[in-house]
Amino acid sequence: MTRATDKEVGFAMDVPQRRSWWRRNARWLVPLIIILAMAVLFVGVFALAASFVMGMMKSSGAYKEGLARAKECPAVQAALGTPIKDGFFVTGNVSTGGTSGKADLAVPISGPKGKATLCVVASKSAGQWSFSTLAVEVKGSSENISLLEEKEKEPRQNVERAP
Repeated sequence: MTRATDKEVGFAMDVPQRRSWWRRNARWLVPLIIILAMAVLFVGVFALAASFVMGMMKSSGAYKEGLARAKECPAVQAALGTPIKDGFFVTGNVSTGGTSGKADLAVPISGPKGKATLCVVASKSAGQWSFSTLAVEVKGSSENISLLEEKEKEPRQNVERAP
């Protein structure tokens, strides 16, 4: 038995073998997959951290009490309609330590008639939150609705002790 030479085989040797799609594209596809996986992981970690921080802010007493007052206020209900819902992206900061703390928050709220921002500035002393600012700014209007009761609006008097 003799082996055929290249000339005898003819065109069969002239046609290059077609490589698979994976072999043709592996050089750019593997790094792309790695980059996409890292991007998805980064977005996931960021979303988890943002969700944790928002949850911590929303669990504060200042947030809960401020939102409850906004939902109960007839002027806010008239401006936004009912039901009033809070938004996800709360901005600001809350710092607490034991029975004291401070909060400065901007809470997006909305109802069927419109949107607004609940502004909360409060301090916590002896476990109780007291508000220096608690107002609703209605978007698309110059309306500012104060949620502070009259006793909270009055400045505190310094009481001097007798010697």
